[in-house]
Amino acid sequence: MPTRQIELILPNAPHPAQRQILDEAKRFNVEVCGRRFGKTQLDIFEAVPVVLAGAPVGIMFPTYKMLSDVWREFVNVFAPLKKDKSEQEHRLELVTGGVIEMWSAEAADAVRGRKYKRLIFDEAAMVSDLMNTWNAILRPTLVDLKGDAYFKSTPKGRNGFHQLFQLGQDELNTEWKSWQFPTSANPTIAKSEVEAMRDTMPELIYRQEVLAEFIDSDGGVFRRVQEAAILSPQEPQPNRQYIAGVDVASSVDFTVVCVFDVEAREQVWQDRFNRVDYPVLEDRLVSVYQRYHMSSMLVESNSIGRPVIDNLVKRGLNIVPFTTTSATKQSIIQSLQSAFENGQIRVLNDAVLVGELLSFEATRNASGSFSYSAPSGMHDDCVMSLAIAWSGMEQRVRVVKNPFYEY
Repeated sequence: MPTRQIELILPNAPHPAQRQILDEAKRFNVEVCGRRFGKTQLDIFEAVPVVLAGAPVGIMFPTYKMLSDVWREFVNVFAPLKKDKSEQEHRLELVTGGVIEMWSAEAADAVRGRKYKRLIFDEAAMVSDLMNTWNAILRPTLVDLKGDAYFKSTPKGRNGFHQLFQLGQDELNTEWKSWQFPTSANPTIAKSEVEAMRDTMPELIYRQEVLAEFIDSDGGVFRRVQEAAILSPQEPQPNRQYIAGVDVASSVDFTVVCVFDVEAREQVWQDRFNRVDYPVLEDRLVSVYQRYHMSSMLVESNSIGRPVIDNLVKRGLNIVPFTTTSATKQSIIQSLQSAFENGQIRVLNDAVLVGELLSFEATRNASGSFSYSAPSGMHDDCVMSLAIAWSGMEQRVRVVKNPFYEY
């Protein structure tokens, strides 16, 4: 029986920024895009290879209205391959065996029980409970076929979409990748139009909608972070005094070491790692200590930090234990907060560090005090290491030179 050839005509070829995303994609991908970047076209480009190979694709939108607009475009593009179509279920079955199903996050629970080779979530930042929707409902749909996922949106503050973006900025999360492209990355948008929006829009709206920036919300703890995060790692210099703060992690979190030049009040180094045995963890701390000829190293003494401190002291390091309580955490976070606000600190331009600082949250307790933490599902190890190191420079601390110290 002769092979039947069917021509599928796409709207156009991917523009360079879209091509970069398609070429660099990993398993889980987060695309932060300005308005008119071409997100719907990218939905199509991402769906095509999967459905042509005969596999199912699920596409989710915040609302049914947004779904309906894109559904019509998909129906037109894939019309030559249509085998069956359900307008009510927004389900398109192709002669290749591939299936496209579209869903609204307004009824996300309906997706339970489905399985997909690829999941695409358009305008994901508009979904208030995105992290729960992803973890509890969507992620399990990828298990059977070992599928992948693409999240894309114009940013809407530092919400769940921002959390996913940070996962893609962390080089240690090898399955995640994220990008950030302004409207001007789409070469079909006239430069004069972008300039007109810049001249007429309020600055914050322009930065969010056109430049695709995550704008700080009122609940953010640290301000002026980008102004301070301008440094690159620096090698130790002679006749300089260095101090470090260490947040020692459990198995699921990260151990982070932040090194500061005391006189300049500048962060010069950061080491971040997890899932290593304690001897390896201690060796890495000793290496940083000796490399920068430390005057002292402040190490969190809670839980697993205690035996680590004991072993470091036995190896001849001058260690200052730091016990984290609600009171001490409030104190060092507020001190660090003041340092950023008053331009007293400069830190490394590190994506994970900056992301943690910008996402860090405060909650006022009934007593009037504040509780500080990372958003649910995120880490604050870099923030805590930085805050501990900063407290070591701000206060006169007793350096422990022998193992007989008090916590």
